[in-house]
Amino acid sequence: MERAFSIINYLHKSKQAQRPIDIALGMNAPKSSIYELIGILTSLGVLERVDVEGRVFLGRKLHFWGKTYLESFDLARLAQPLLERITERTRETSQLCMLDGDKYTVVLMNLGSRQFRISADVGERTPIPWTASGRLLLGHMTEETIFSLIPEGDFILPDGSELAKQDFYASVQAAKDEGFFSFDSLADNYTHCFAAPVFDGDNKCVATICMIAPKADAKENYQAYRNELLASASELSDQLRGEVPPAI
Repeated sequence: MERAFSIINYLHKSKQAQRPIDIALGMNAPKSSIYELIGILTSLGVLERVDVEGRVFLGRKLHFWGKTYLESFDLARLAQPLLERITERTRETSQLCMLDGDKYTVVLMNLGSRQFRISADVGERTPIPWTASGRLLLGHMTEETIFSLIPEGDFILPDGSELAKQDFYASVQAAKDEGFFSFDSLADNYTHCFAAPVFDGDNKCVATICMIAPKADAKENYQAYRNELLASASELSDQLRGEVPPAI
């Protein structure tokens, strides 16, 4: 079972159909077992063959499973109308973000009304130190736990420079104390990222509500954007605790 799920995850990360032999080589796994498992997963509709050369990719059954998960996943279900409200009021792209193991990922996204995209894809795994949300999502962890979680290579930024660990940890503590974090994106030169924490019943930051905006707009509307995110994150936190009804 573990190897079967590894095949699915490998294709998810590669984002392209591949031949079974290439999957086996890429995973450094025995060809015989990979061929057998791909046959089983294909017969179940979890994987689908896409061409005459035998390339396979994620099957539509995964889409159906994912849809069922989102319909029953309280955090996503509760967050969606809030993201829509944020985007309607600000025109900016809003997101619900969480940790996925040792990486940051976008769980939900509501695209802004701009003609160009300035956001990561849903499900894309990004090094935690590159993100505003990552600082908030690690706030409940000790320094030792944080540095054992994050791979060394993830402190290398997109421009090739290295983020000092102690500077990163200091920003985690600052974000925790303020209950908010924003900075000019480390992944590009023209956007500013905002993030507000979403807390569960144990007062642990389990997600963030985020916004990505062009630097000029972020500067001009900073306080309004900050207030909008904090209000929405607080509302979502209260909903998770069962203190208020879902947004309409």
